[in-house]
Amino acid sequence: MIGNQRILAVCPARGGSKGIPLKNLTPFLGIPLVARVGQLIGEIPIIDRAVVSTDHPEIAEIAKKSGLDAPFFRPPGLSGDRISDAPVLIHALEEMERLDTVRYDIVVMLQPTSPLRRPEHVIRAIEMLVTGEWDAVWTLSETDSKGHPLKQLTLDSGRIDYYDPNGSQIIARQQLTPVYHRNGVAYVMTRRCLLEGRTITGRQTGALVLDDHLVSIDTMWDLKLAEFIFSSRQPPVNALPQGE
Repeated sequence: MIGNQRILAVCPARGGSKGIPLKNLTPFLGIPLVARVGQLIGEIPIIDRAVVSTDHPEIAEIAKKSGLDAPFFRPPGLSGDRISDAPVLIHALEEMERLDTVRYDIVVMLQPTSPLRRPEHVIRAIEMLVTGEWDAVWTLSETDSKGHPLKQLTLDSGRIDYYDPNGSQIIARQQLTPVYHRNGVAYVMTRRCLLEGRTITGRQTGALVLDDHLVSIDTMWDLKLAEFIFSSRQPPVNALPQGE
């Protein structure tokens, strides 16, 4: 709870996945991705309730062992790969308010595919929502200039063209206005944003830009990259204190 506002965390983790089969159970340095969310929740005391929204019994079982609750299963109509986040979160919020007989004021979506998130990332996003009176807050990362829209190309029968015609005028990256992408670390929104707006954005959505190297996992390459980044942050086991 923050102030007098009760917080519900939802981890969306369906069983179907085309890029990596059963991606949400894929081990990240030996720990299933969905279980890492449960472990993280244990380090965020302001979250009042944390649940997994899944249609898969094994995901539910591993989630429960990690600290997430699994008091309901997601209905088949919300389990396809073309279902957006808002209906899944609305279902979870309404189910938990019915089961717990309480009102949750803030919903935090924590996707299993961002294992490099840290507790302070989530806490900062929640605090920003409350203090800034936003409808929602998303965590973002600045996009590398090589991925900037003005530097992207299209192919038509092997012929190159600019995705945006203005790209032909770009000579140096200093000419580019920074753009940002969702890193999947945290989406925080008010109850009103979800239930009245039926959206995870709302009229006023704030951005918490994170400078850390973060990876949202869609492929095995993403997984290996995230594991490398995580491992590189850890000091060597036999490292001596500085100066010795």
